[in-house]
Amino acid sequence: MKMTSPRVLVMENHGIQRSVLVKMLQRLGVRNVLQASDGEQAMVQMHLSGGVDIVLCDLGSNGLDCLEFLRCASQIGMVRAVALCRELRPELHRAIGQMASLSGIELLGVLSQPLQMSSLHKLLHRYSHPRRTSKTSVPTMQELPSEDDVRRGLALGEFRGWFQPKLFMDSGELAGAEVLVRWEHPARGLLLPKDFLAAVLAYDLIDEMFKQLLEQGLSLLGVLRRKGVTLELAFNLHASQLASYELTEHIRYALIRHELLGSRLLFELSENGLLDLQPKTQENLLRLRMLGCGLSIDDFGVGFSSLKLLCQLPFNQIKLDGEFVQNLAEPRSRAMVSSTLALSRSLNMSLVIEGVSSQQIRDVLVQMDCPIGQGFHLARPMTGHGLLQWLEAPSITQ
Repeated sequence: MKMTSPRVLVMENHGIQRSVLVKMLQRLGVRNVLQASDGEQAMVQMHLSGGVDIVLCDLGSNGLDCLEFLRCASQIGMVRAVALCRELRPELHRAIGQMASLSGIELLGVLSQPLQMSSLHKLLHRYSHPRRTSKTSVPTMQELPSEDDVRRGLALGEFRGWFQPKLFMDSGELAGAEVLVRWEHPARGLLLPKDFLAAVLAYDLIDEMFKQLLEQGLSLLGVLRRKGVTLELAFNLHASQLASYELTEHIRYALIRHELLGSRLLFELSENGLLDLQPKTQENLLRLRMLGCGLSIDDFGVGFSSLKLLCQLPFNQIKLDGEFVQNLAEPRSRAMVSSTLALSRSLNMSLVIEGVSSQQIRDVLVQMDCPIGQGFHLARPMTGHGLLQWLEAPSITQ
């Protein structure tokens, strides 16, 4: 029986390897092949195409990014099966050989090296295309907003900055706040980034959204200045946004217009997005630092942590991912926290610990001499008006 041609996504950060896989799939008659170099790009591709049947994923050098991508894709039902396309260390190969699924997705197997057409052909035939019509047999994909809907929301100012404080954990004093985007959608209610960020990226509207959040944040800083409160606001940036000078110039003129110092702003960039930076991107990082703005490596520890990366780029803060503090009784978790703290001190960088979700976690981190924390136990994200009220509460020390 002739197999229905599946839709396949090749996620591989090495361009030559990715090209070889794409050509082999096409020679095997797979007509619909998508490709991506990392998890962020892969998620955008899949949202645009409506999901895929199979992902060929590099679990070698791209491993953690691959697993995080598969976890997110599995939650919203965008992938049916996965196959690994990189030779693994013996212990990993043994462990994966016993697994029927990966991140909740059917695992078809591992393509051995060097890649062989016959091996890829066998792997594709292991894929059993679902034909059941039961609603429980096939997960439904989360509906993304249309480009017109996103543009309308931006035009009407529906994308709003919410603010999550960061605190010095031993004293409870305010250390800053992160600006988190929310979409106050008139029909769907309050939407989180997972509901719309992939669409904003796909429609190339990320800069427009950022500029609106920056304006809201700078306006809030002006209000706080009149109240005698000094605050550092952190904004999330994608490294791709710094591929031209336009955004850094916009930030510079916005600071001038609001009569604020660059030191009032900090920009967080995900660690995974900092690999293979183009010279212009590196120059824009320098421009931001020369404006006085802070730079933070976000999600530290879940990407490709590199001393070379830390030493060569002008970052002055490390933000440790919250997954490392959820079980501080585990020696590996404590080791990750203590080693990152030592690293930040040796490089004269500040350290922020994410995921402080309980008093127990806070107490242990204080004992370990970790200075700044962020998490629901310390303070939840809130509107600008909510932040002003929170700052006036007697429990907050300025």
